[in-house]
Amino acid sequence: QVQLVESGGGLVQAGGSLRLSCAASGLSASMYVMGWFRQAPGKEREFVTGISRTGHITYYADSVKGRFTISRDNAKNMVYLQMNSLKPEDTAVYHCAARPGSSVVSGAGAYDYWGQGTQVTVSS
Repeated sequence: QVQLVESGGGLVQAGGSLRLSCAASGLSASMYVMGWFRQAPGKEREFVTGISRTGHITYYADSVKGRFTISRDNAKNMVYLQMNSLKPEDTAVYHCAARPGSSVVSGAGAYDYWGQGTQVTVSS
């Protein structure tokens, strides 16, 4: 059974940092493209960032470029999201997702597996 479990969310002041983690089990993470998505209340789920199976290719939404960094450790079946210079508009539930294949894509429908999410709240 595939499971993705996020952790590391919390409450932080604007300008602060958080590091999210995603632990994958039931699959070999090295065979999957991994992504982070977020969903704020009343809004649609949106792509934040994605990383290729080897970690050599990454993509970021314009809204987080230069502030967020995605990384992965395939030996540990882990994916991370380092979030710096957080803004109130980053407040959302952050979900980890996995898709087979080699392309990093931004469409949520392309991802087969999802975690339950971790809440990130940025106060002004």
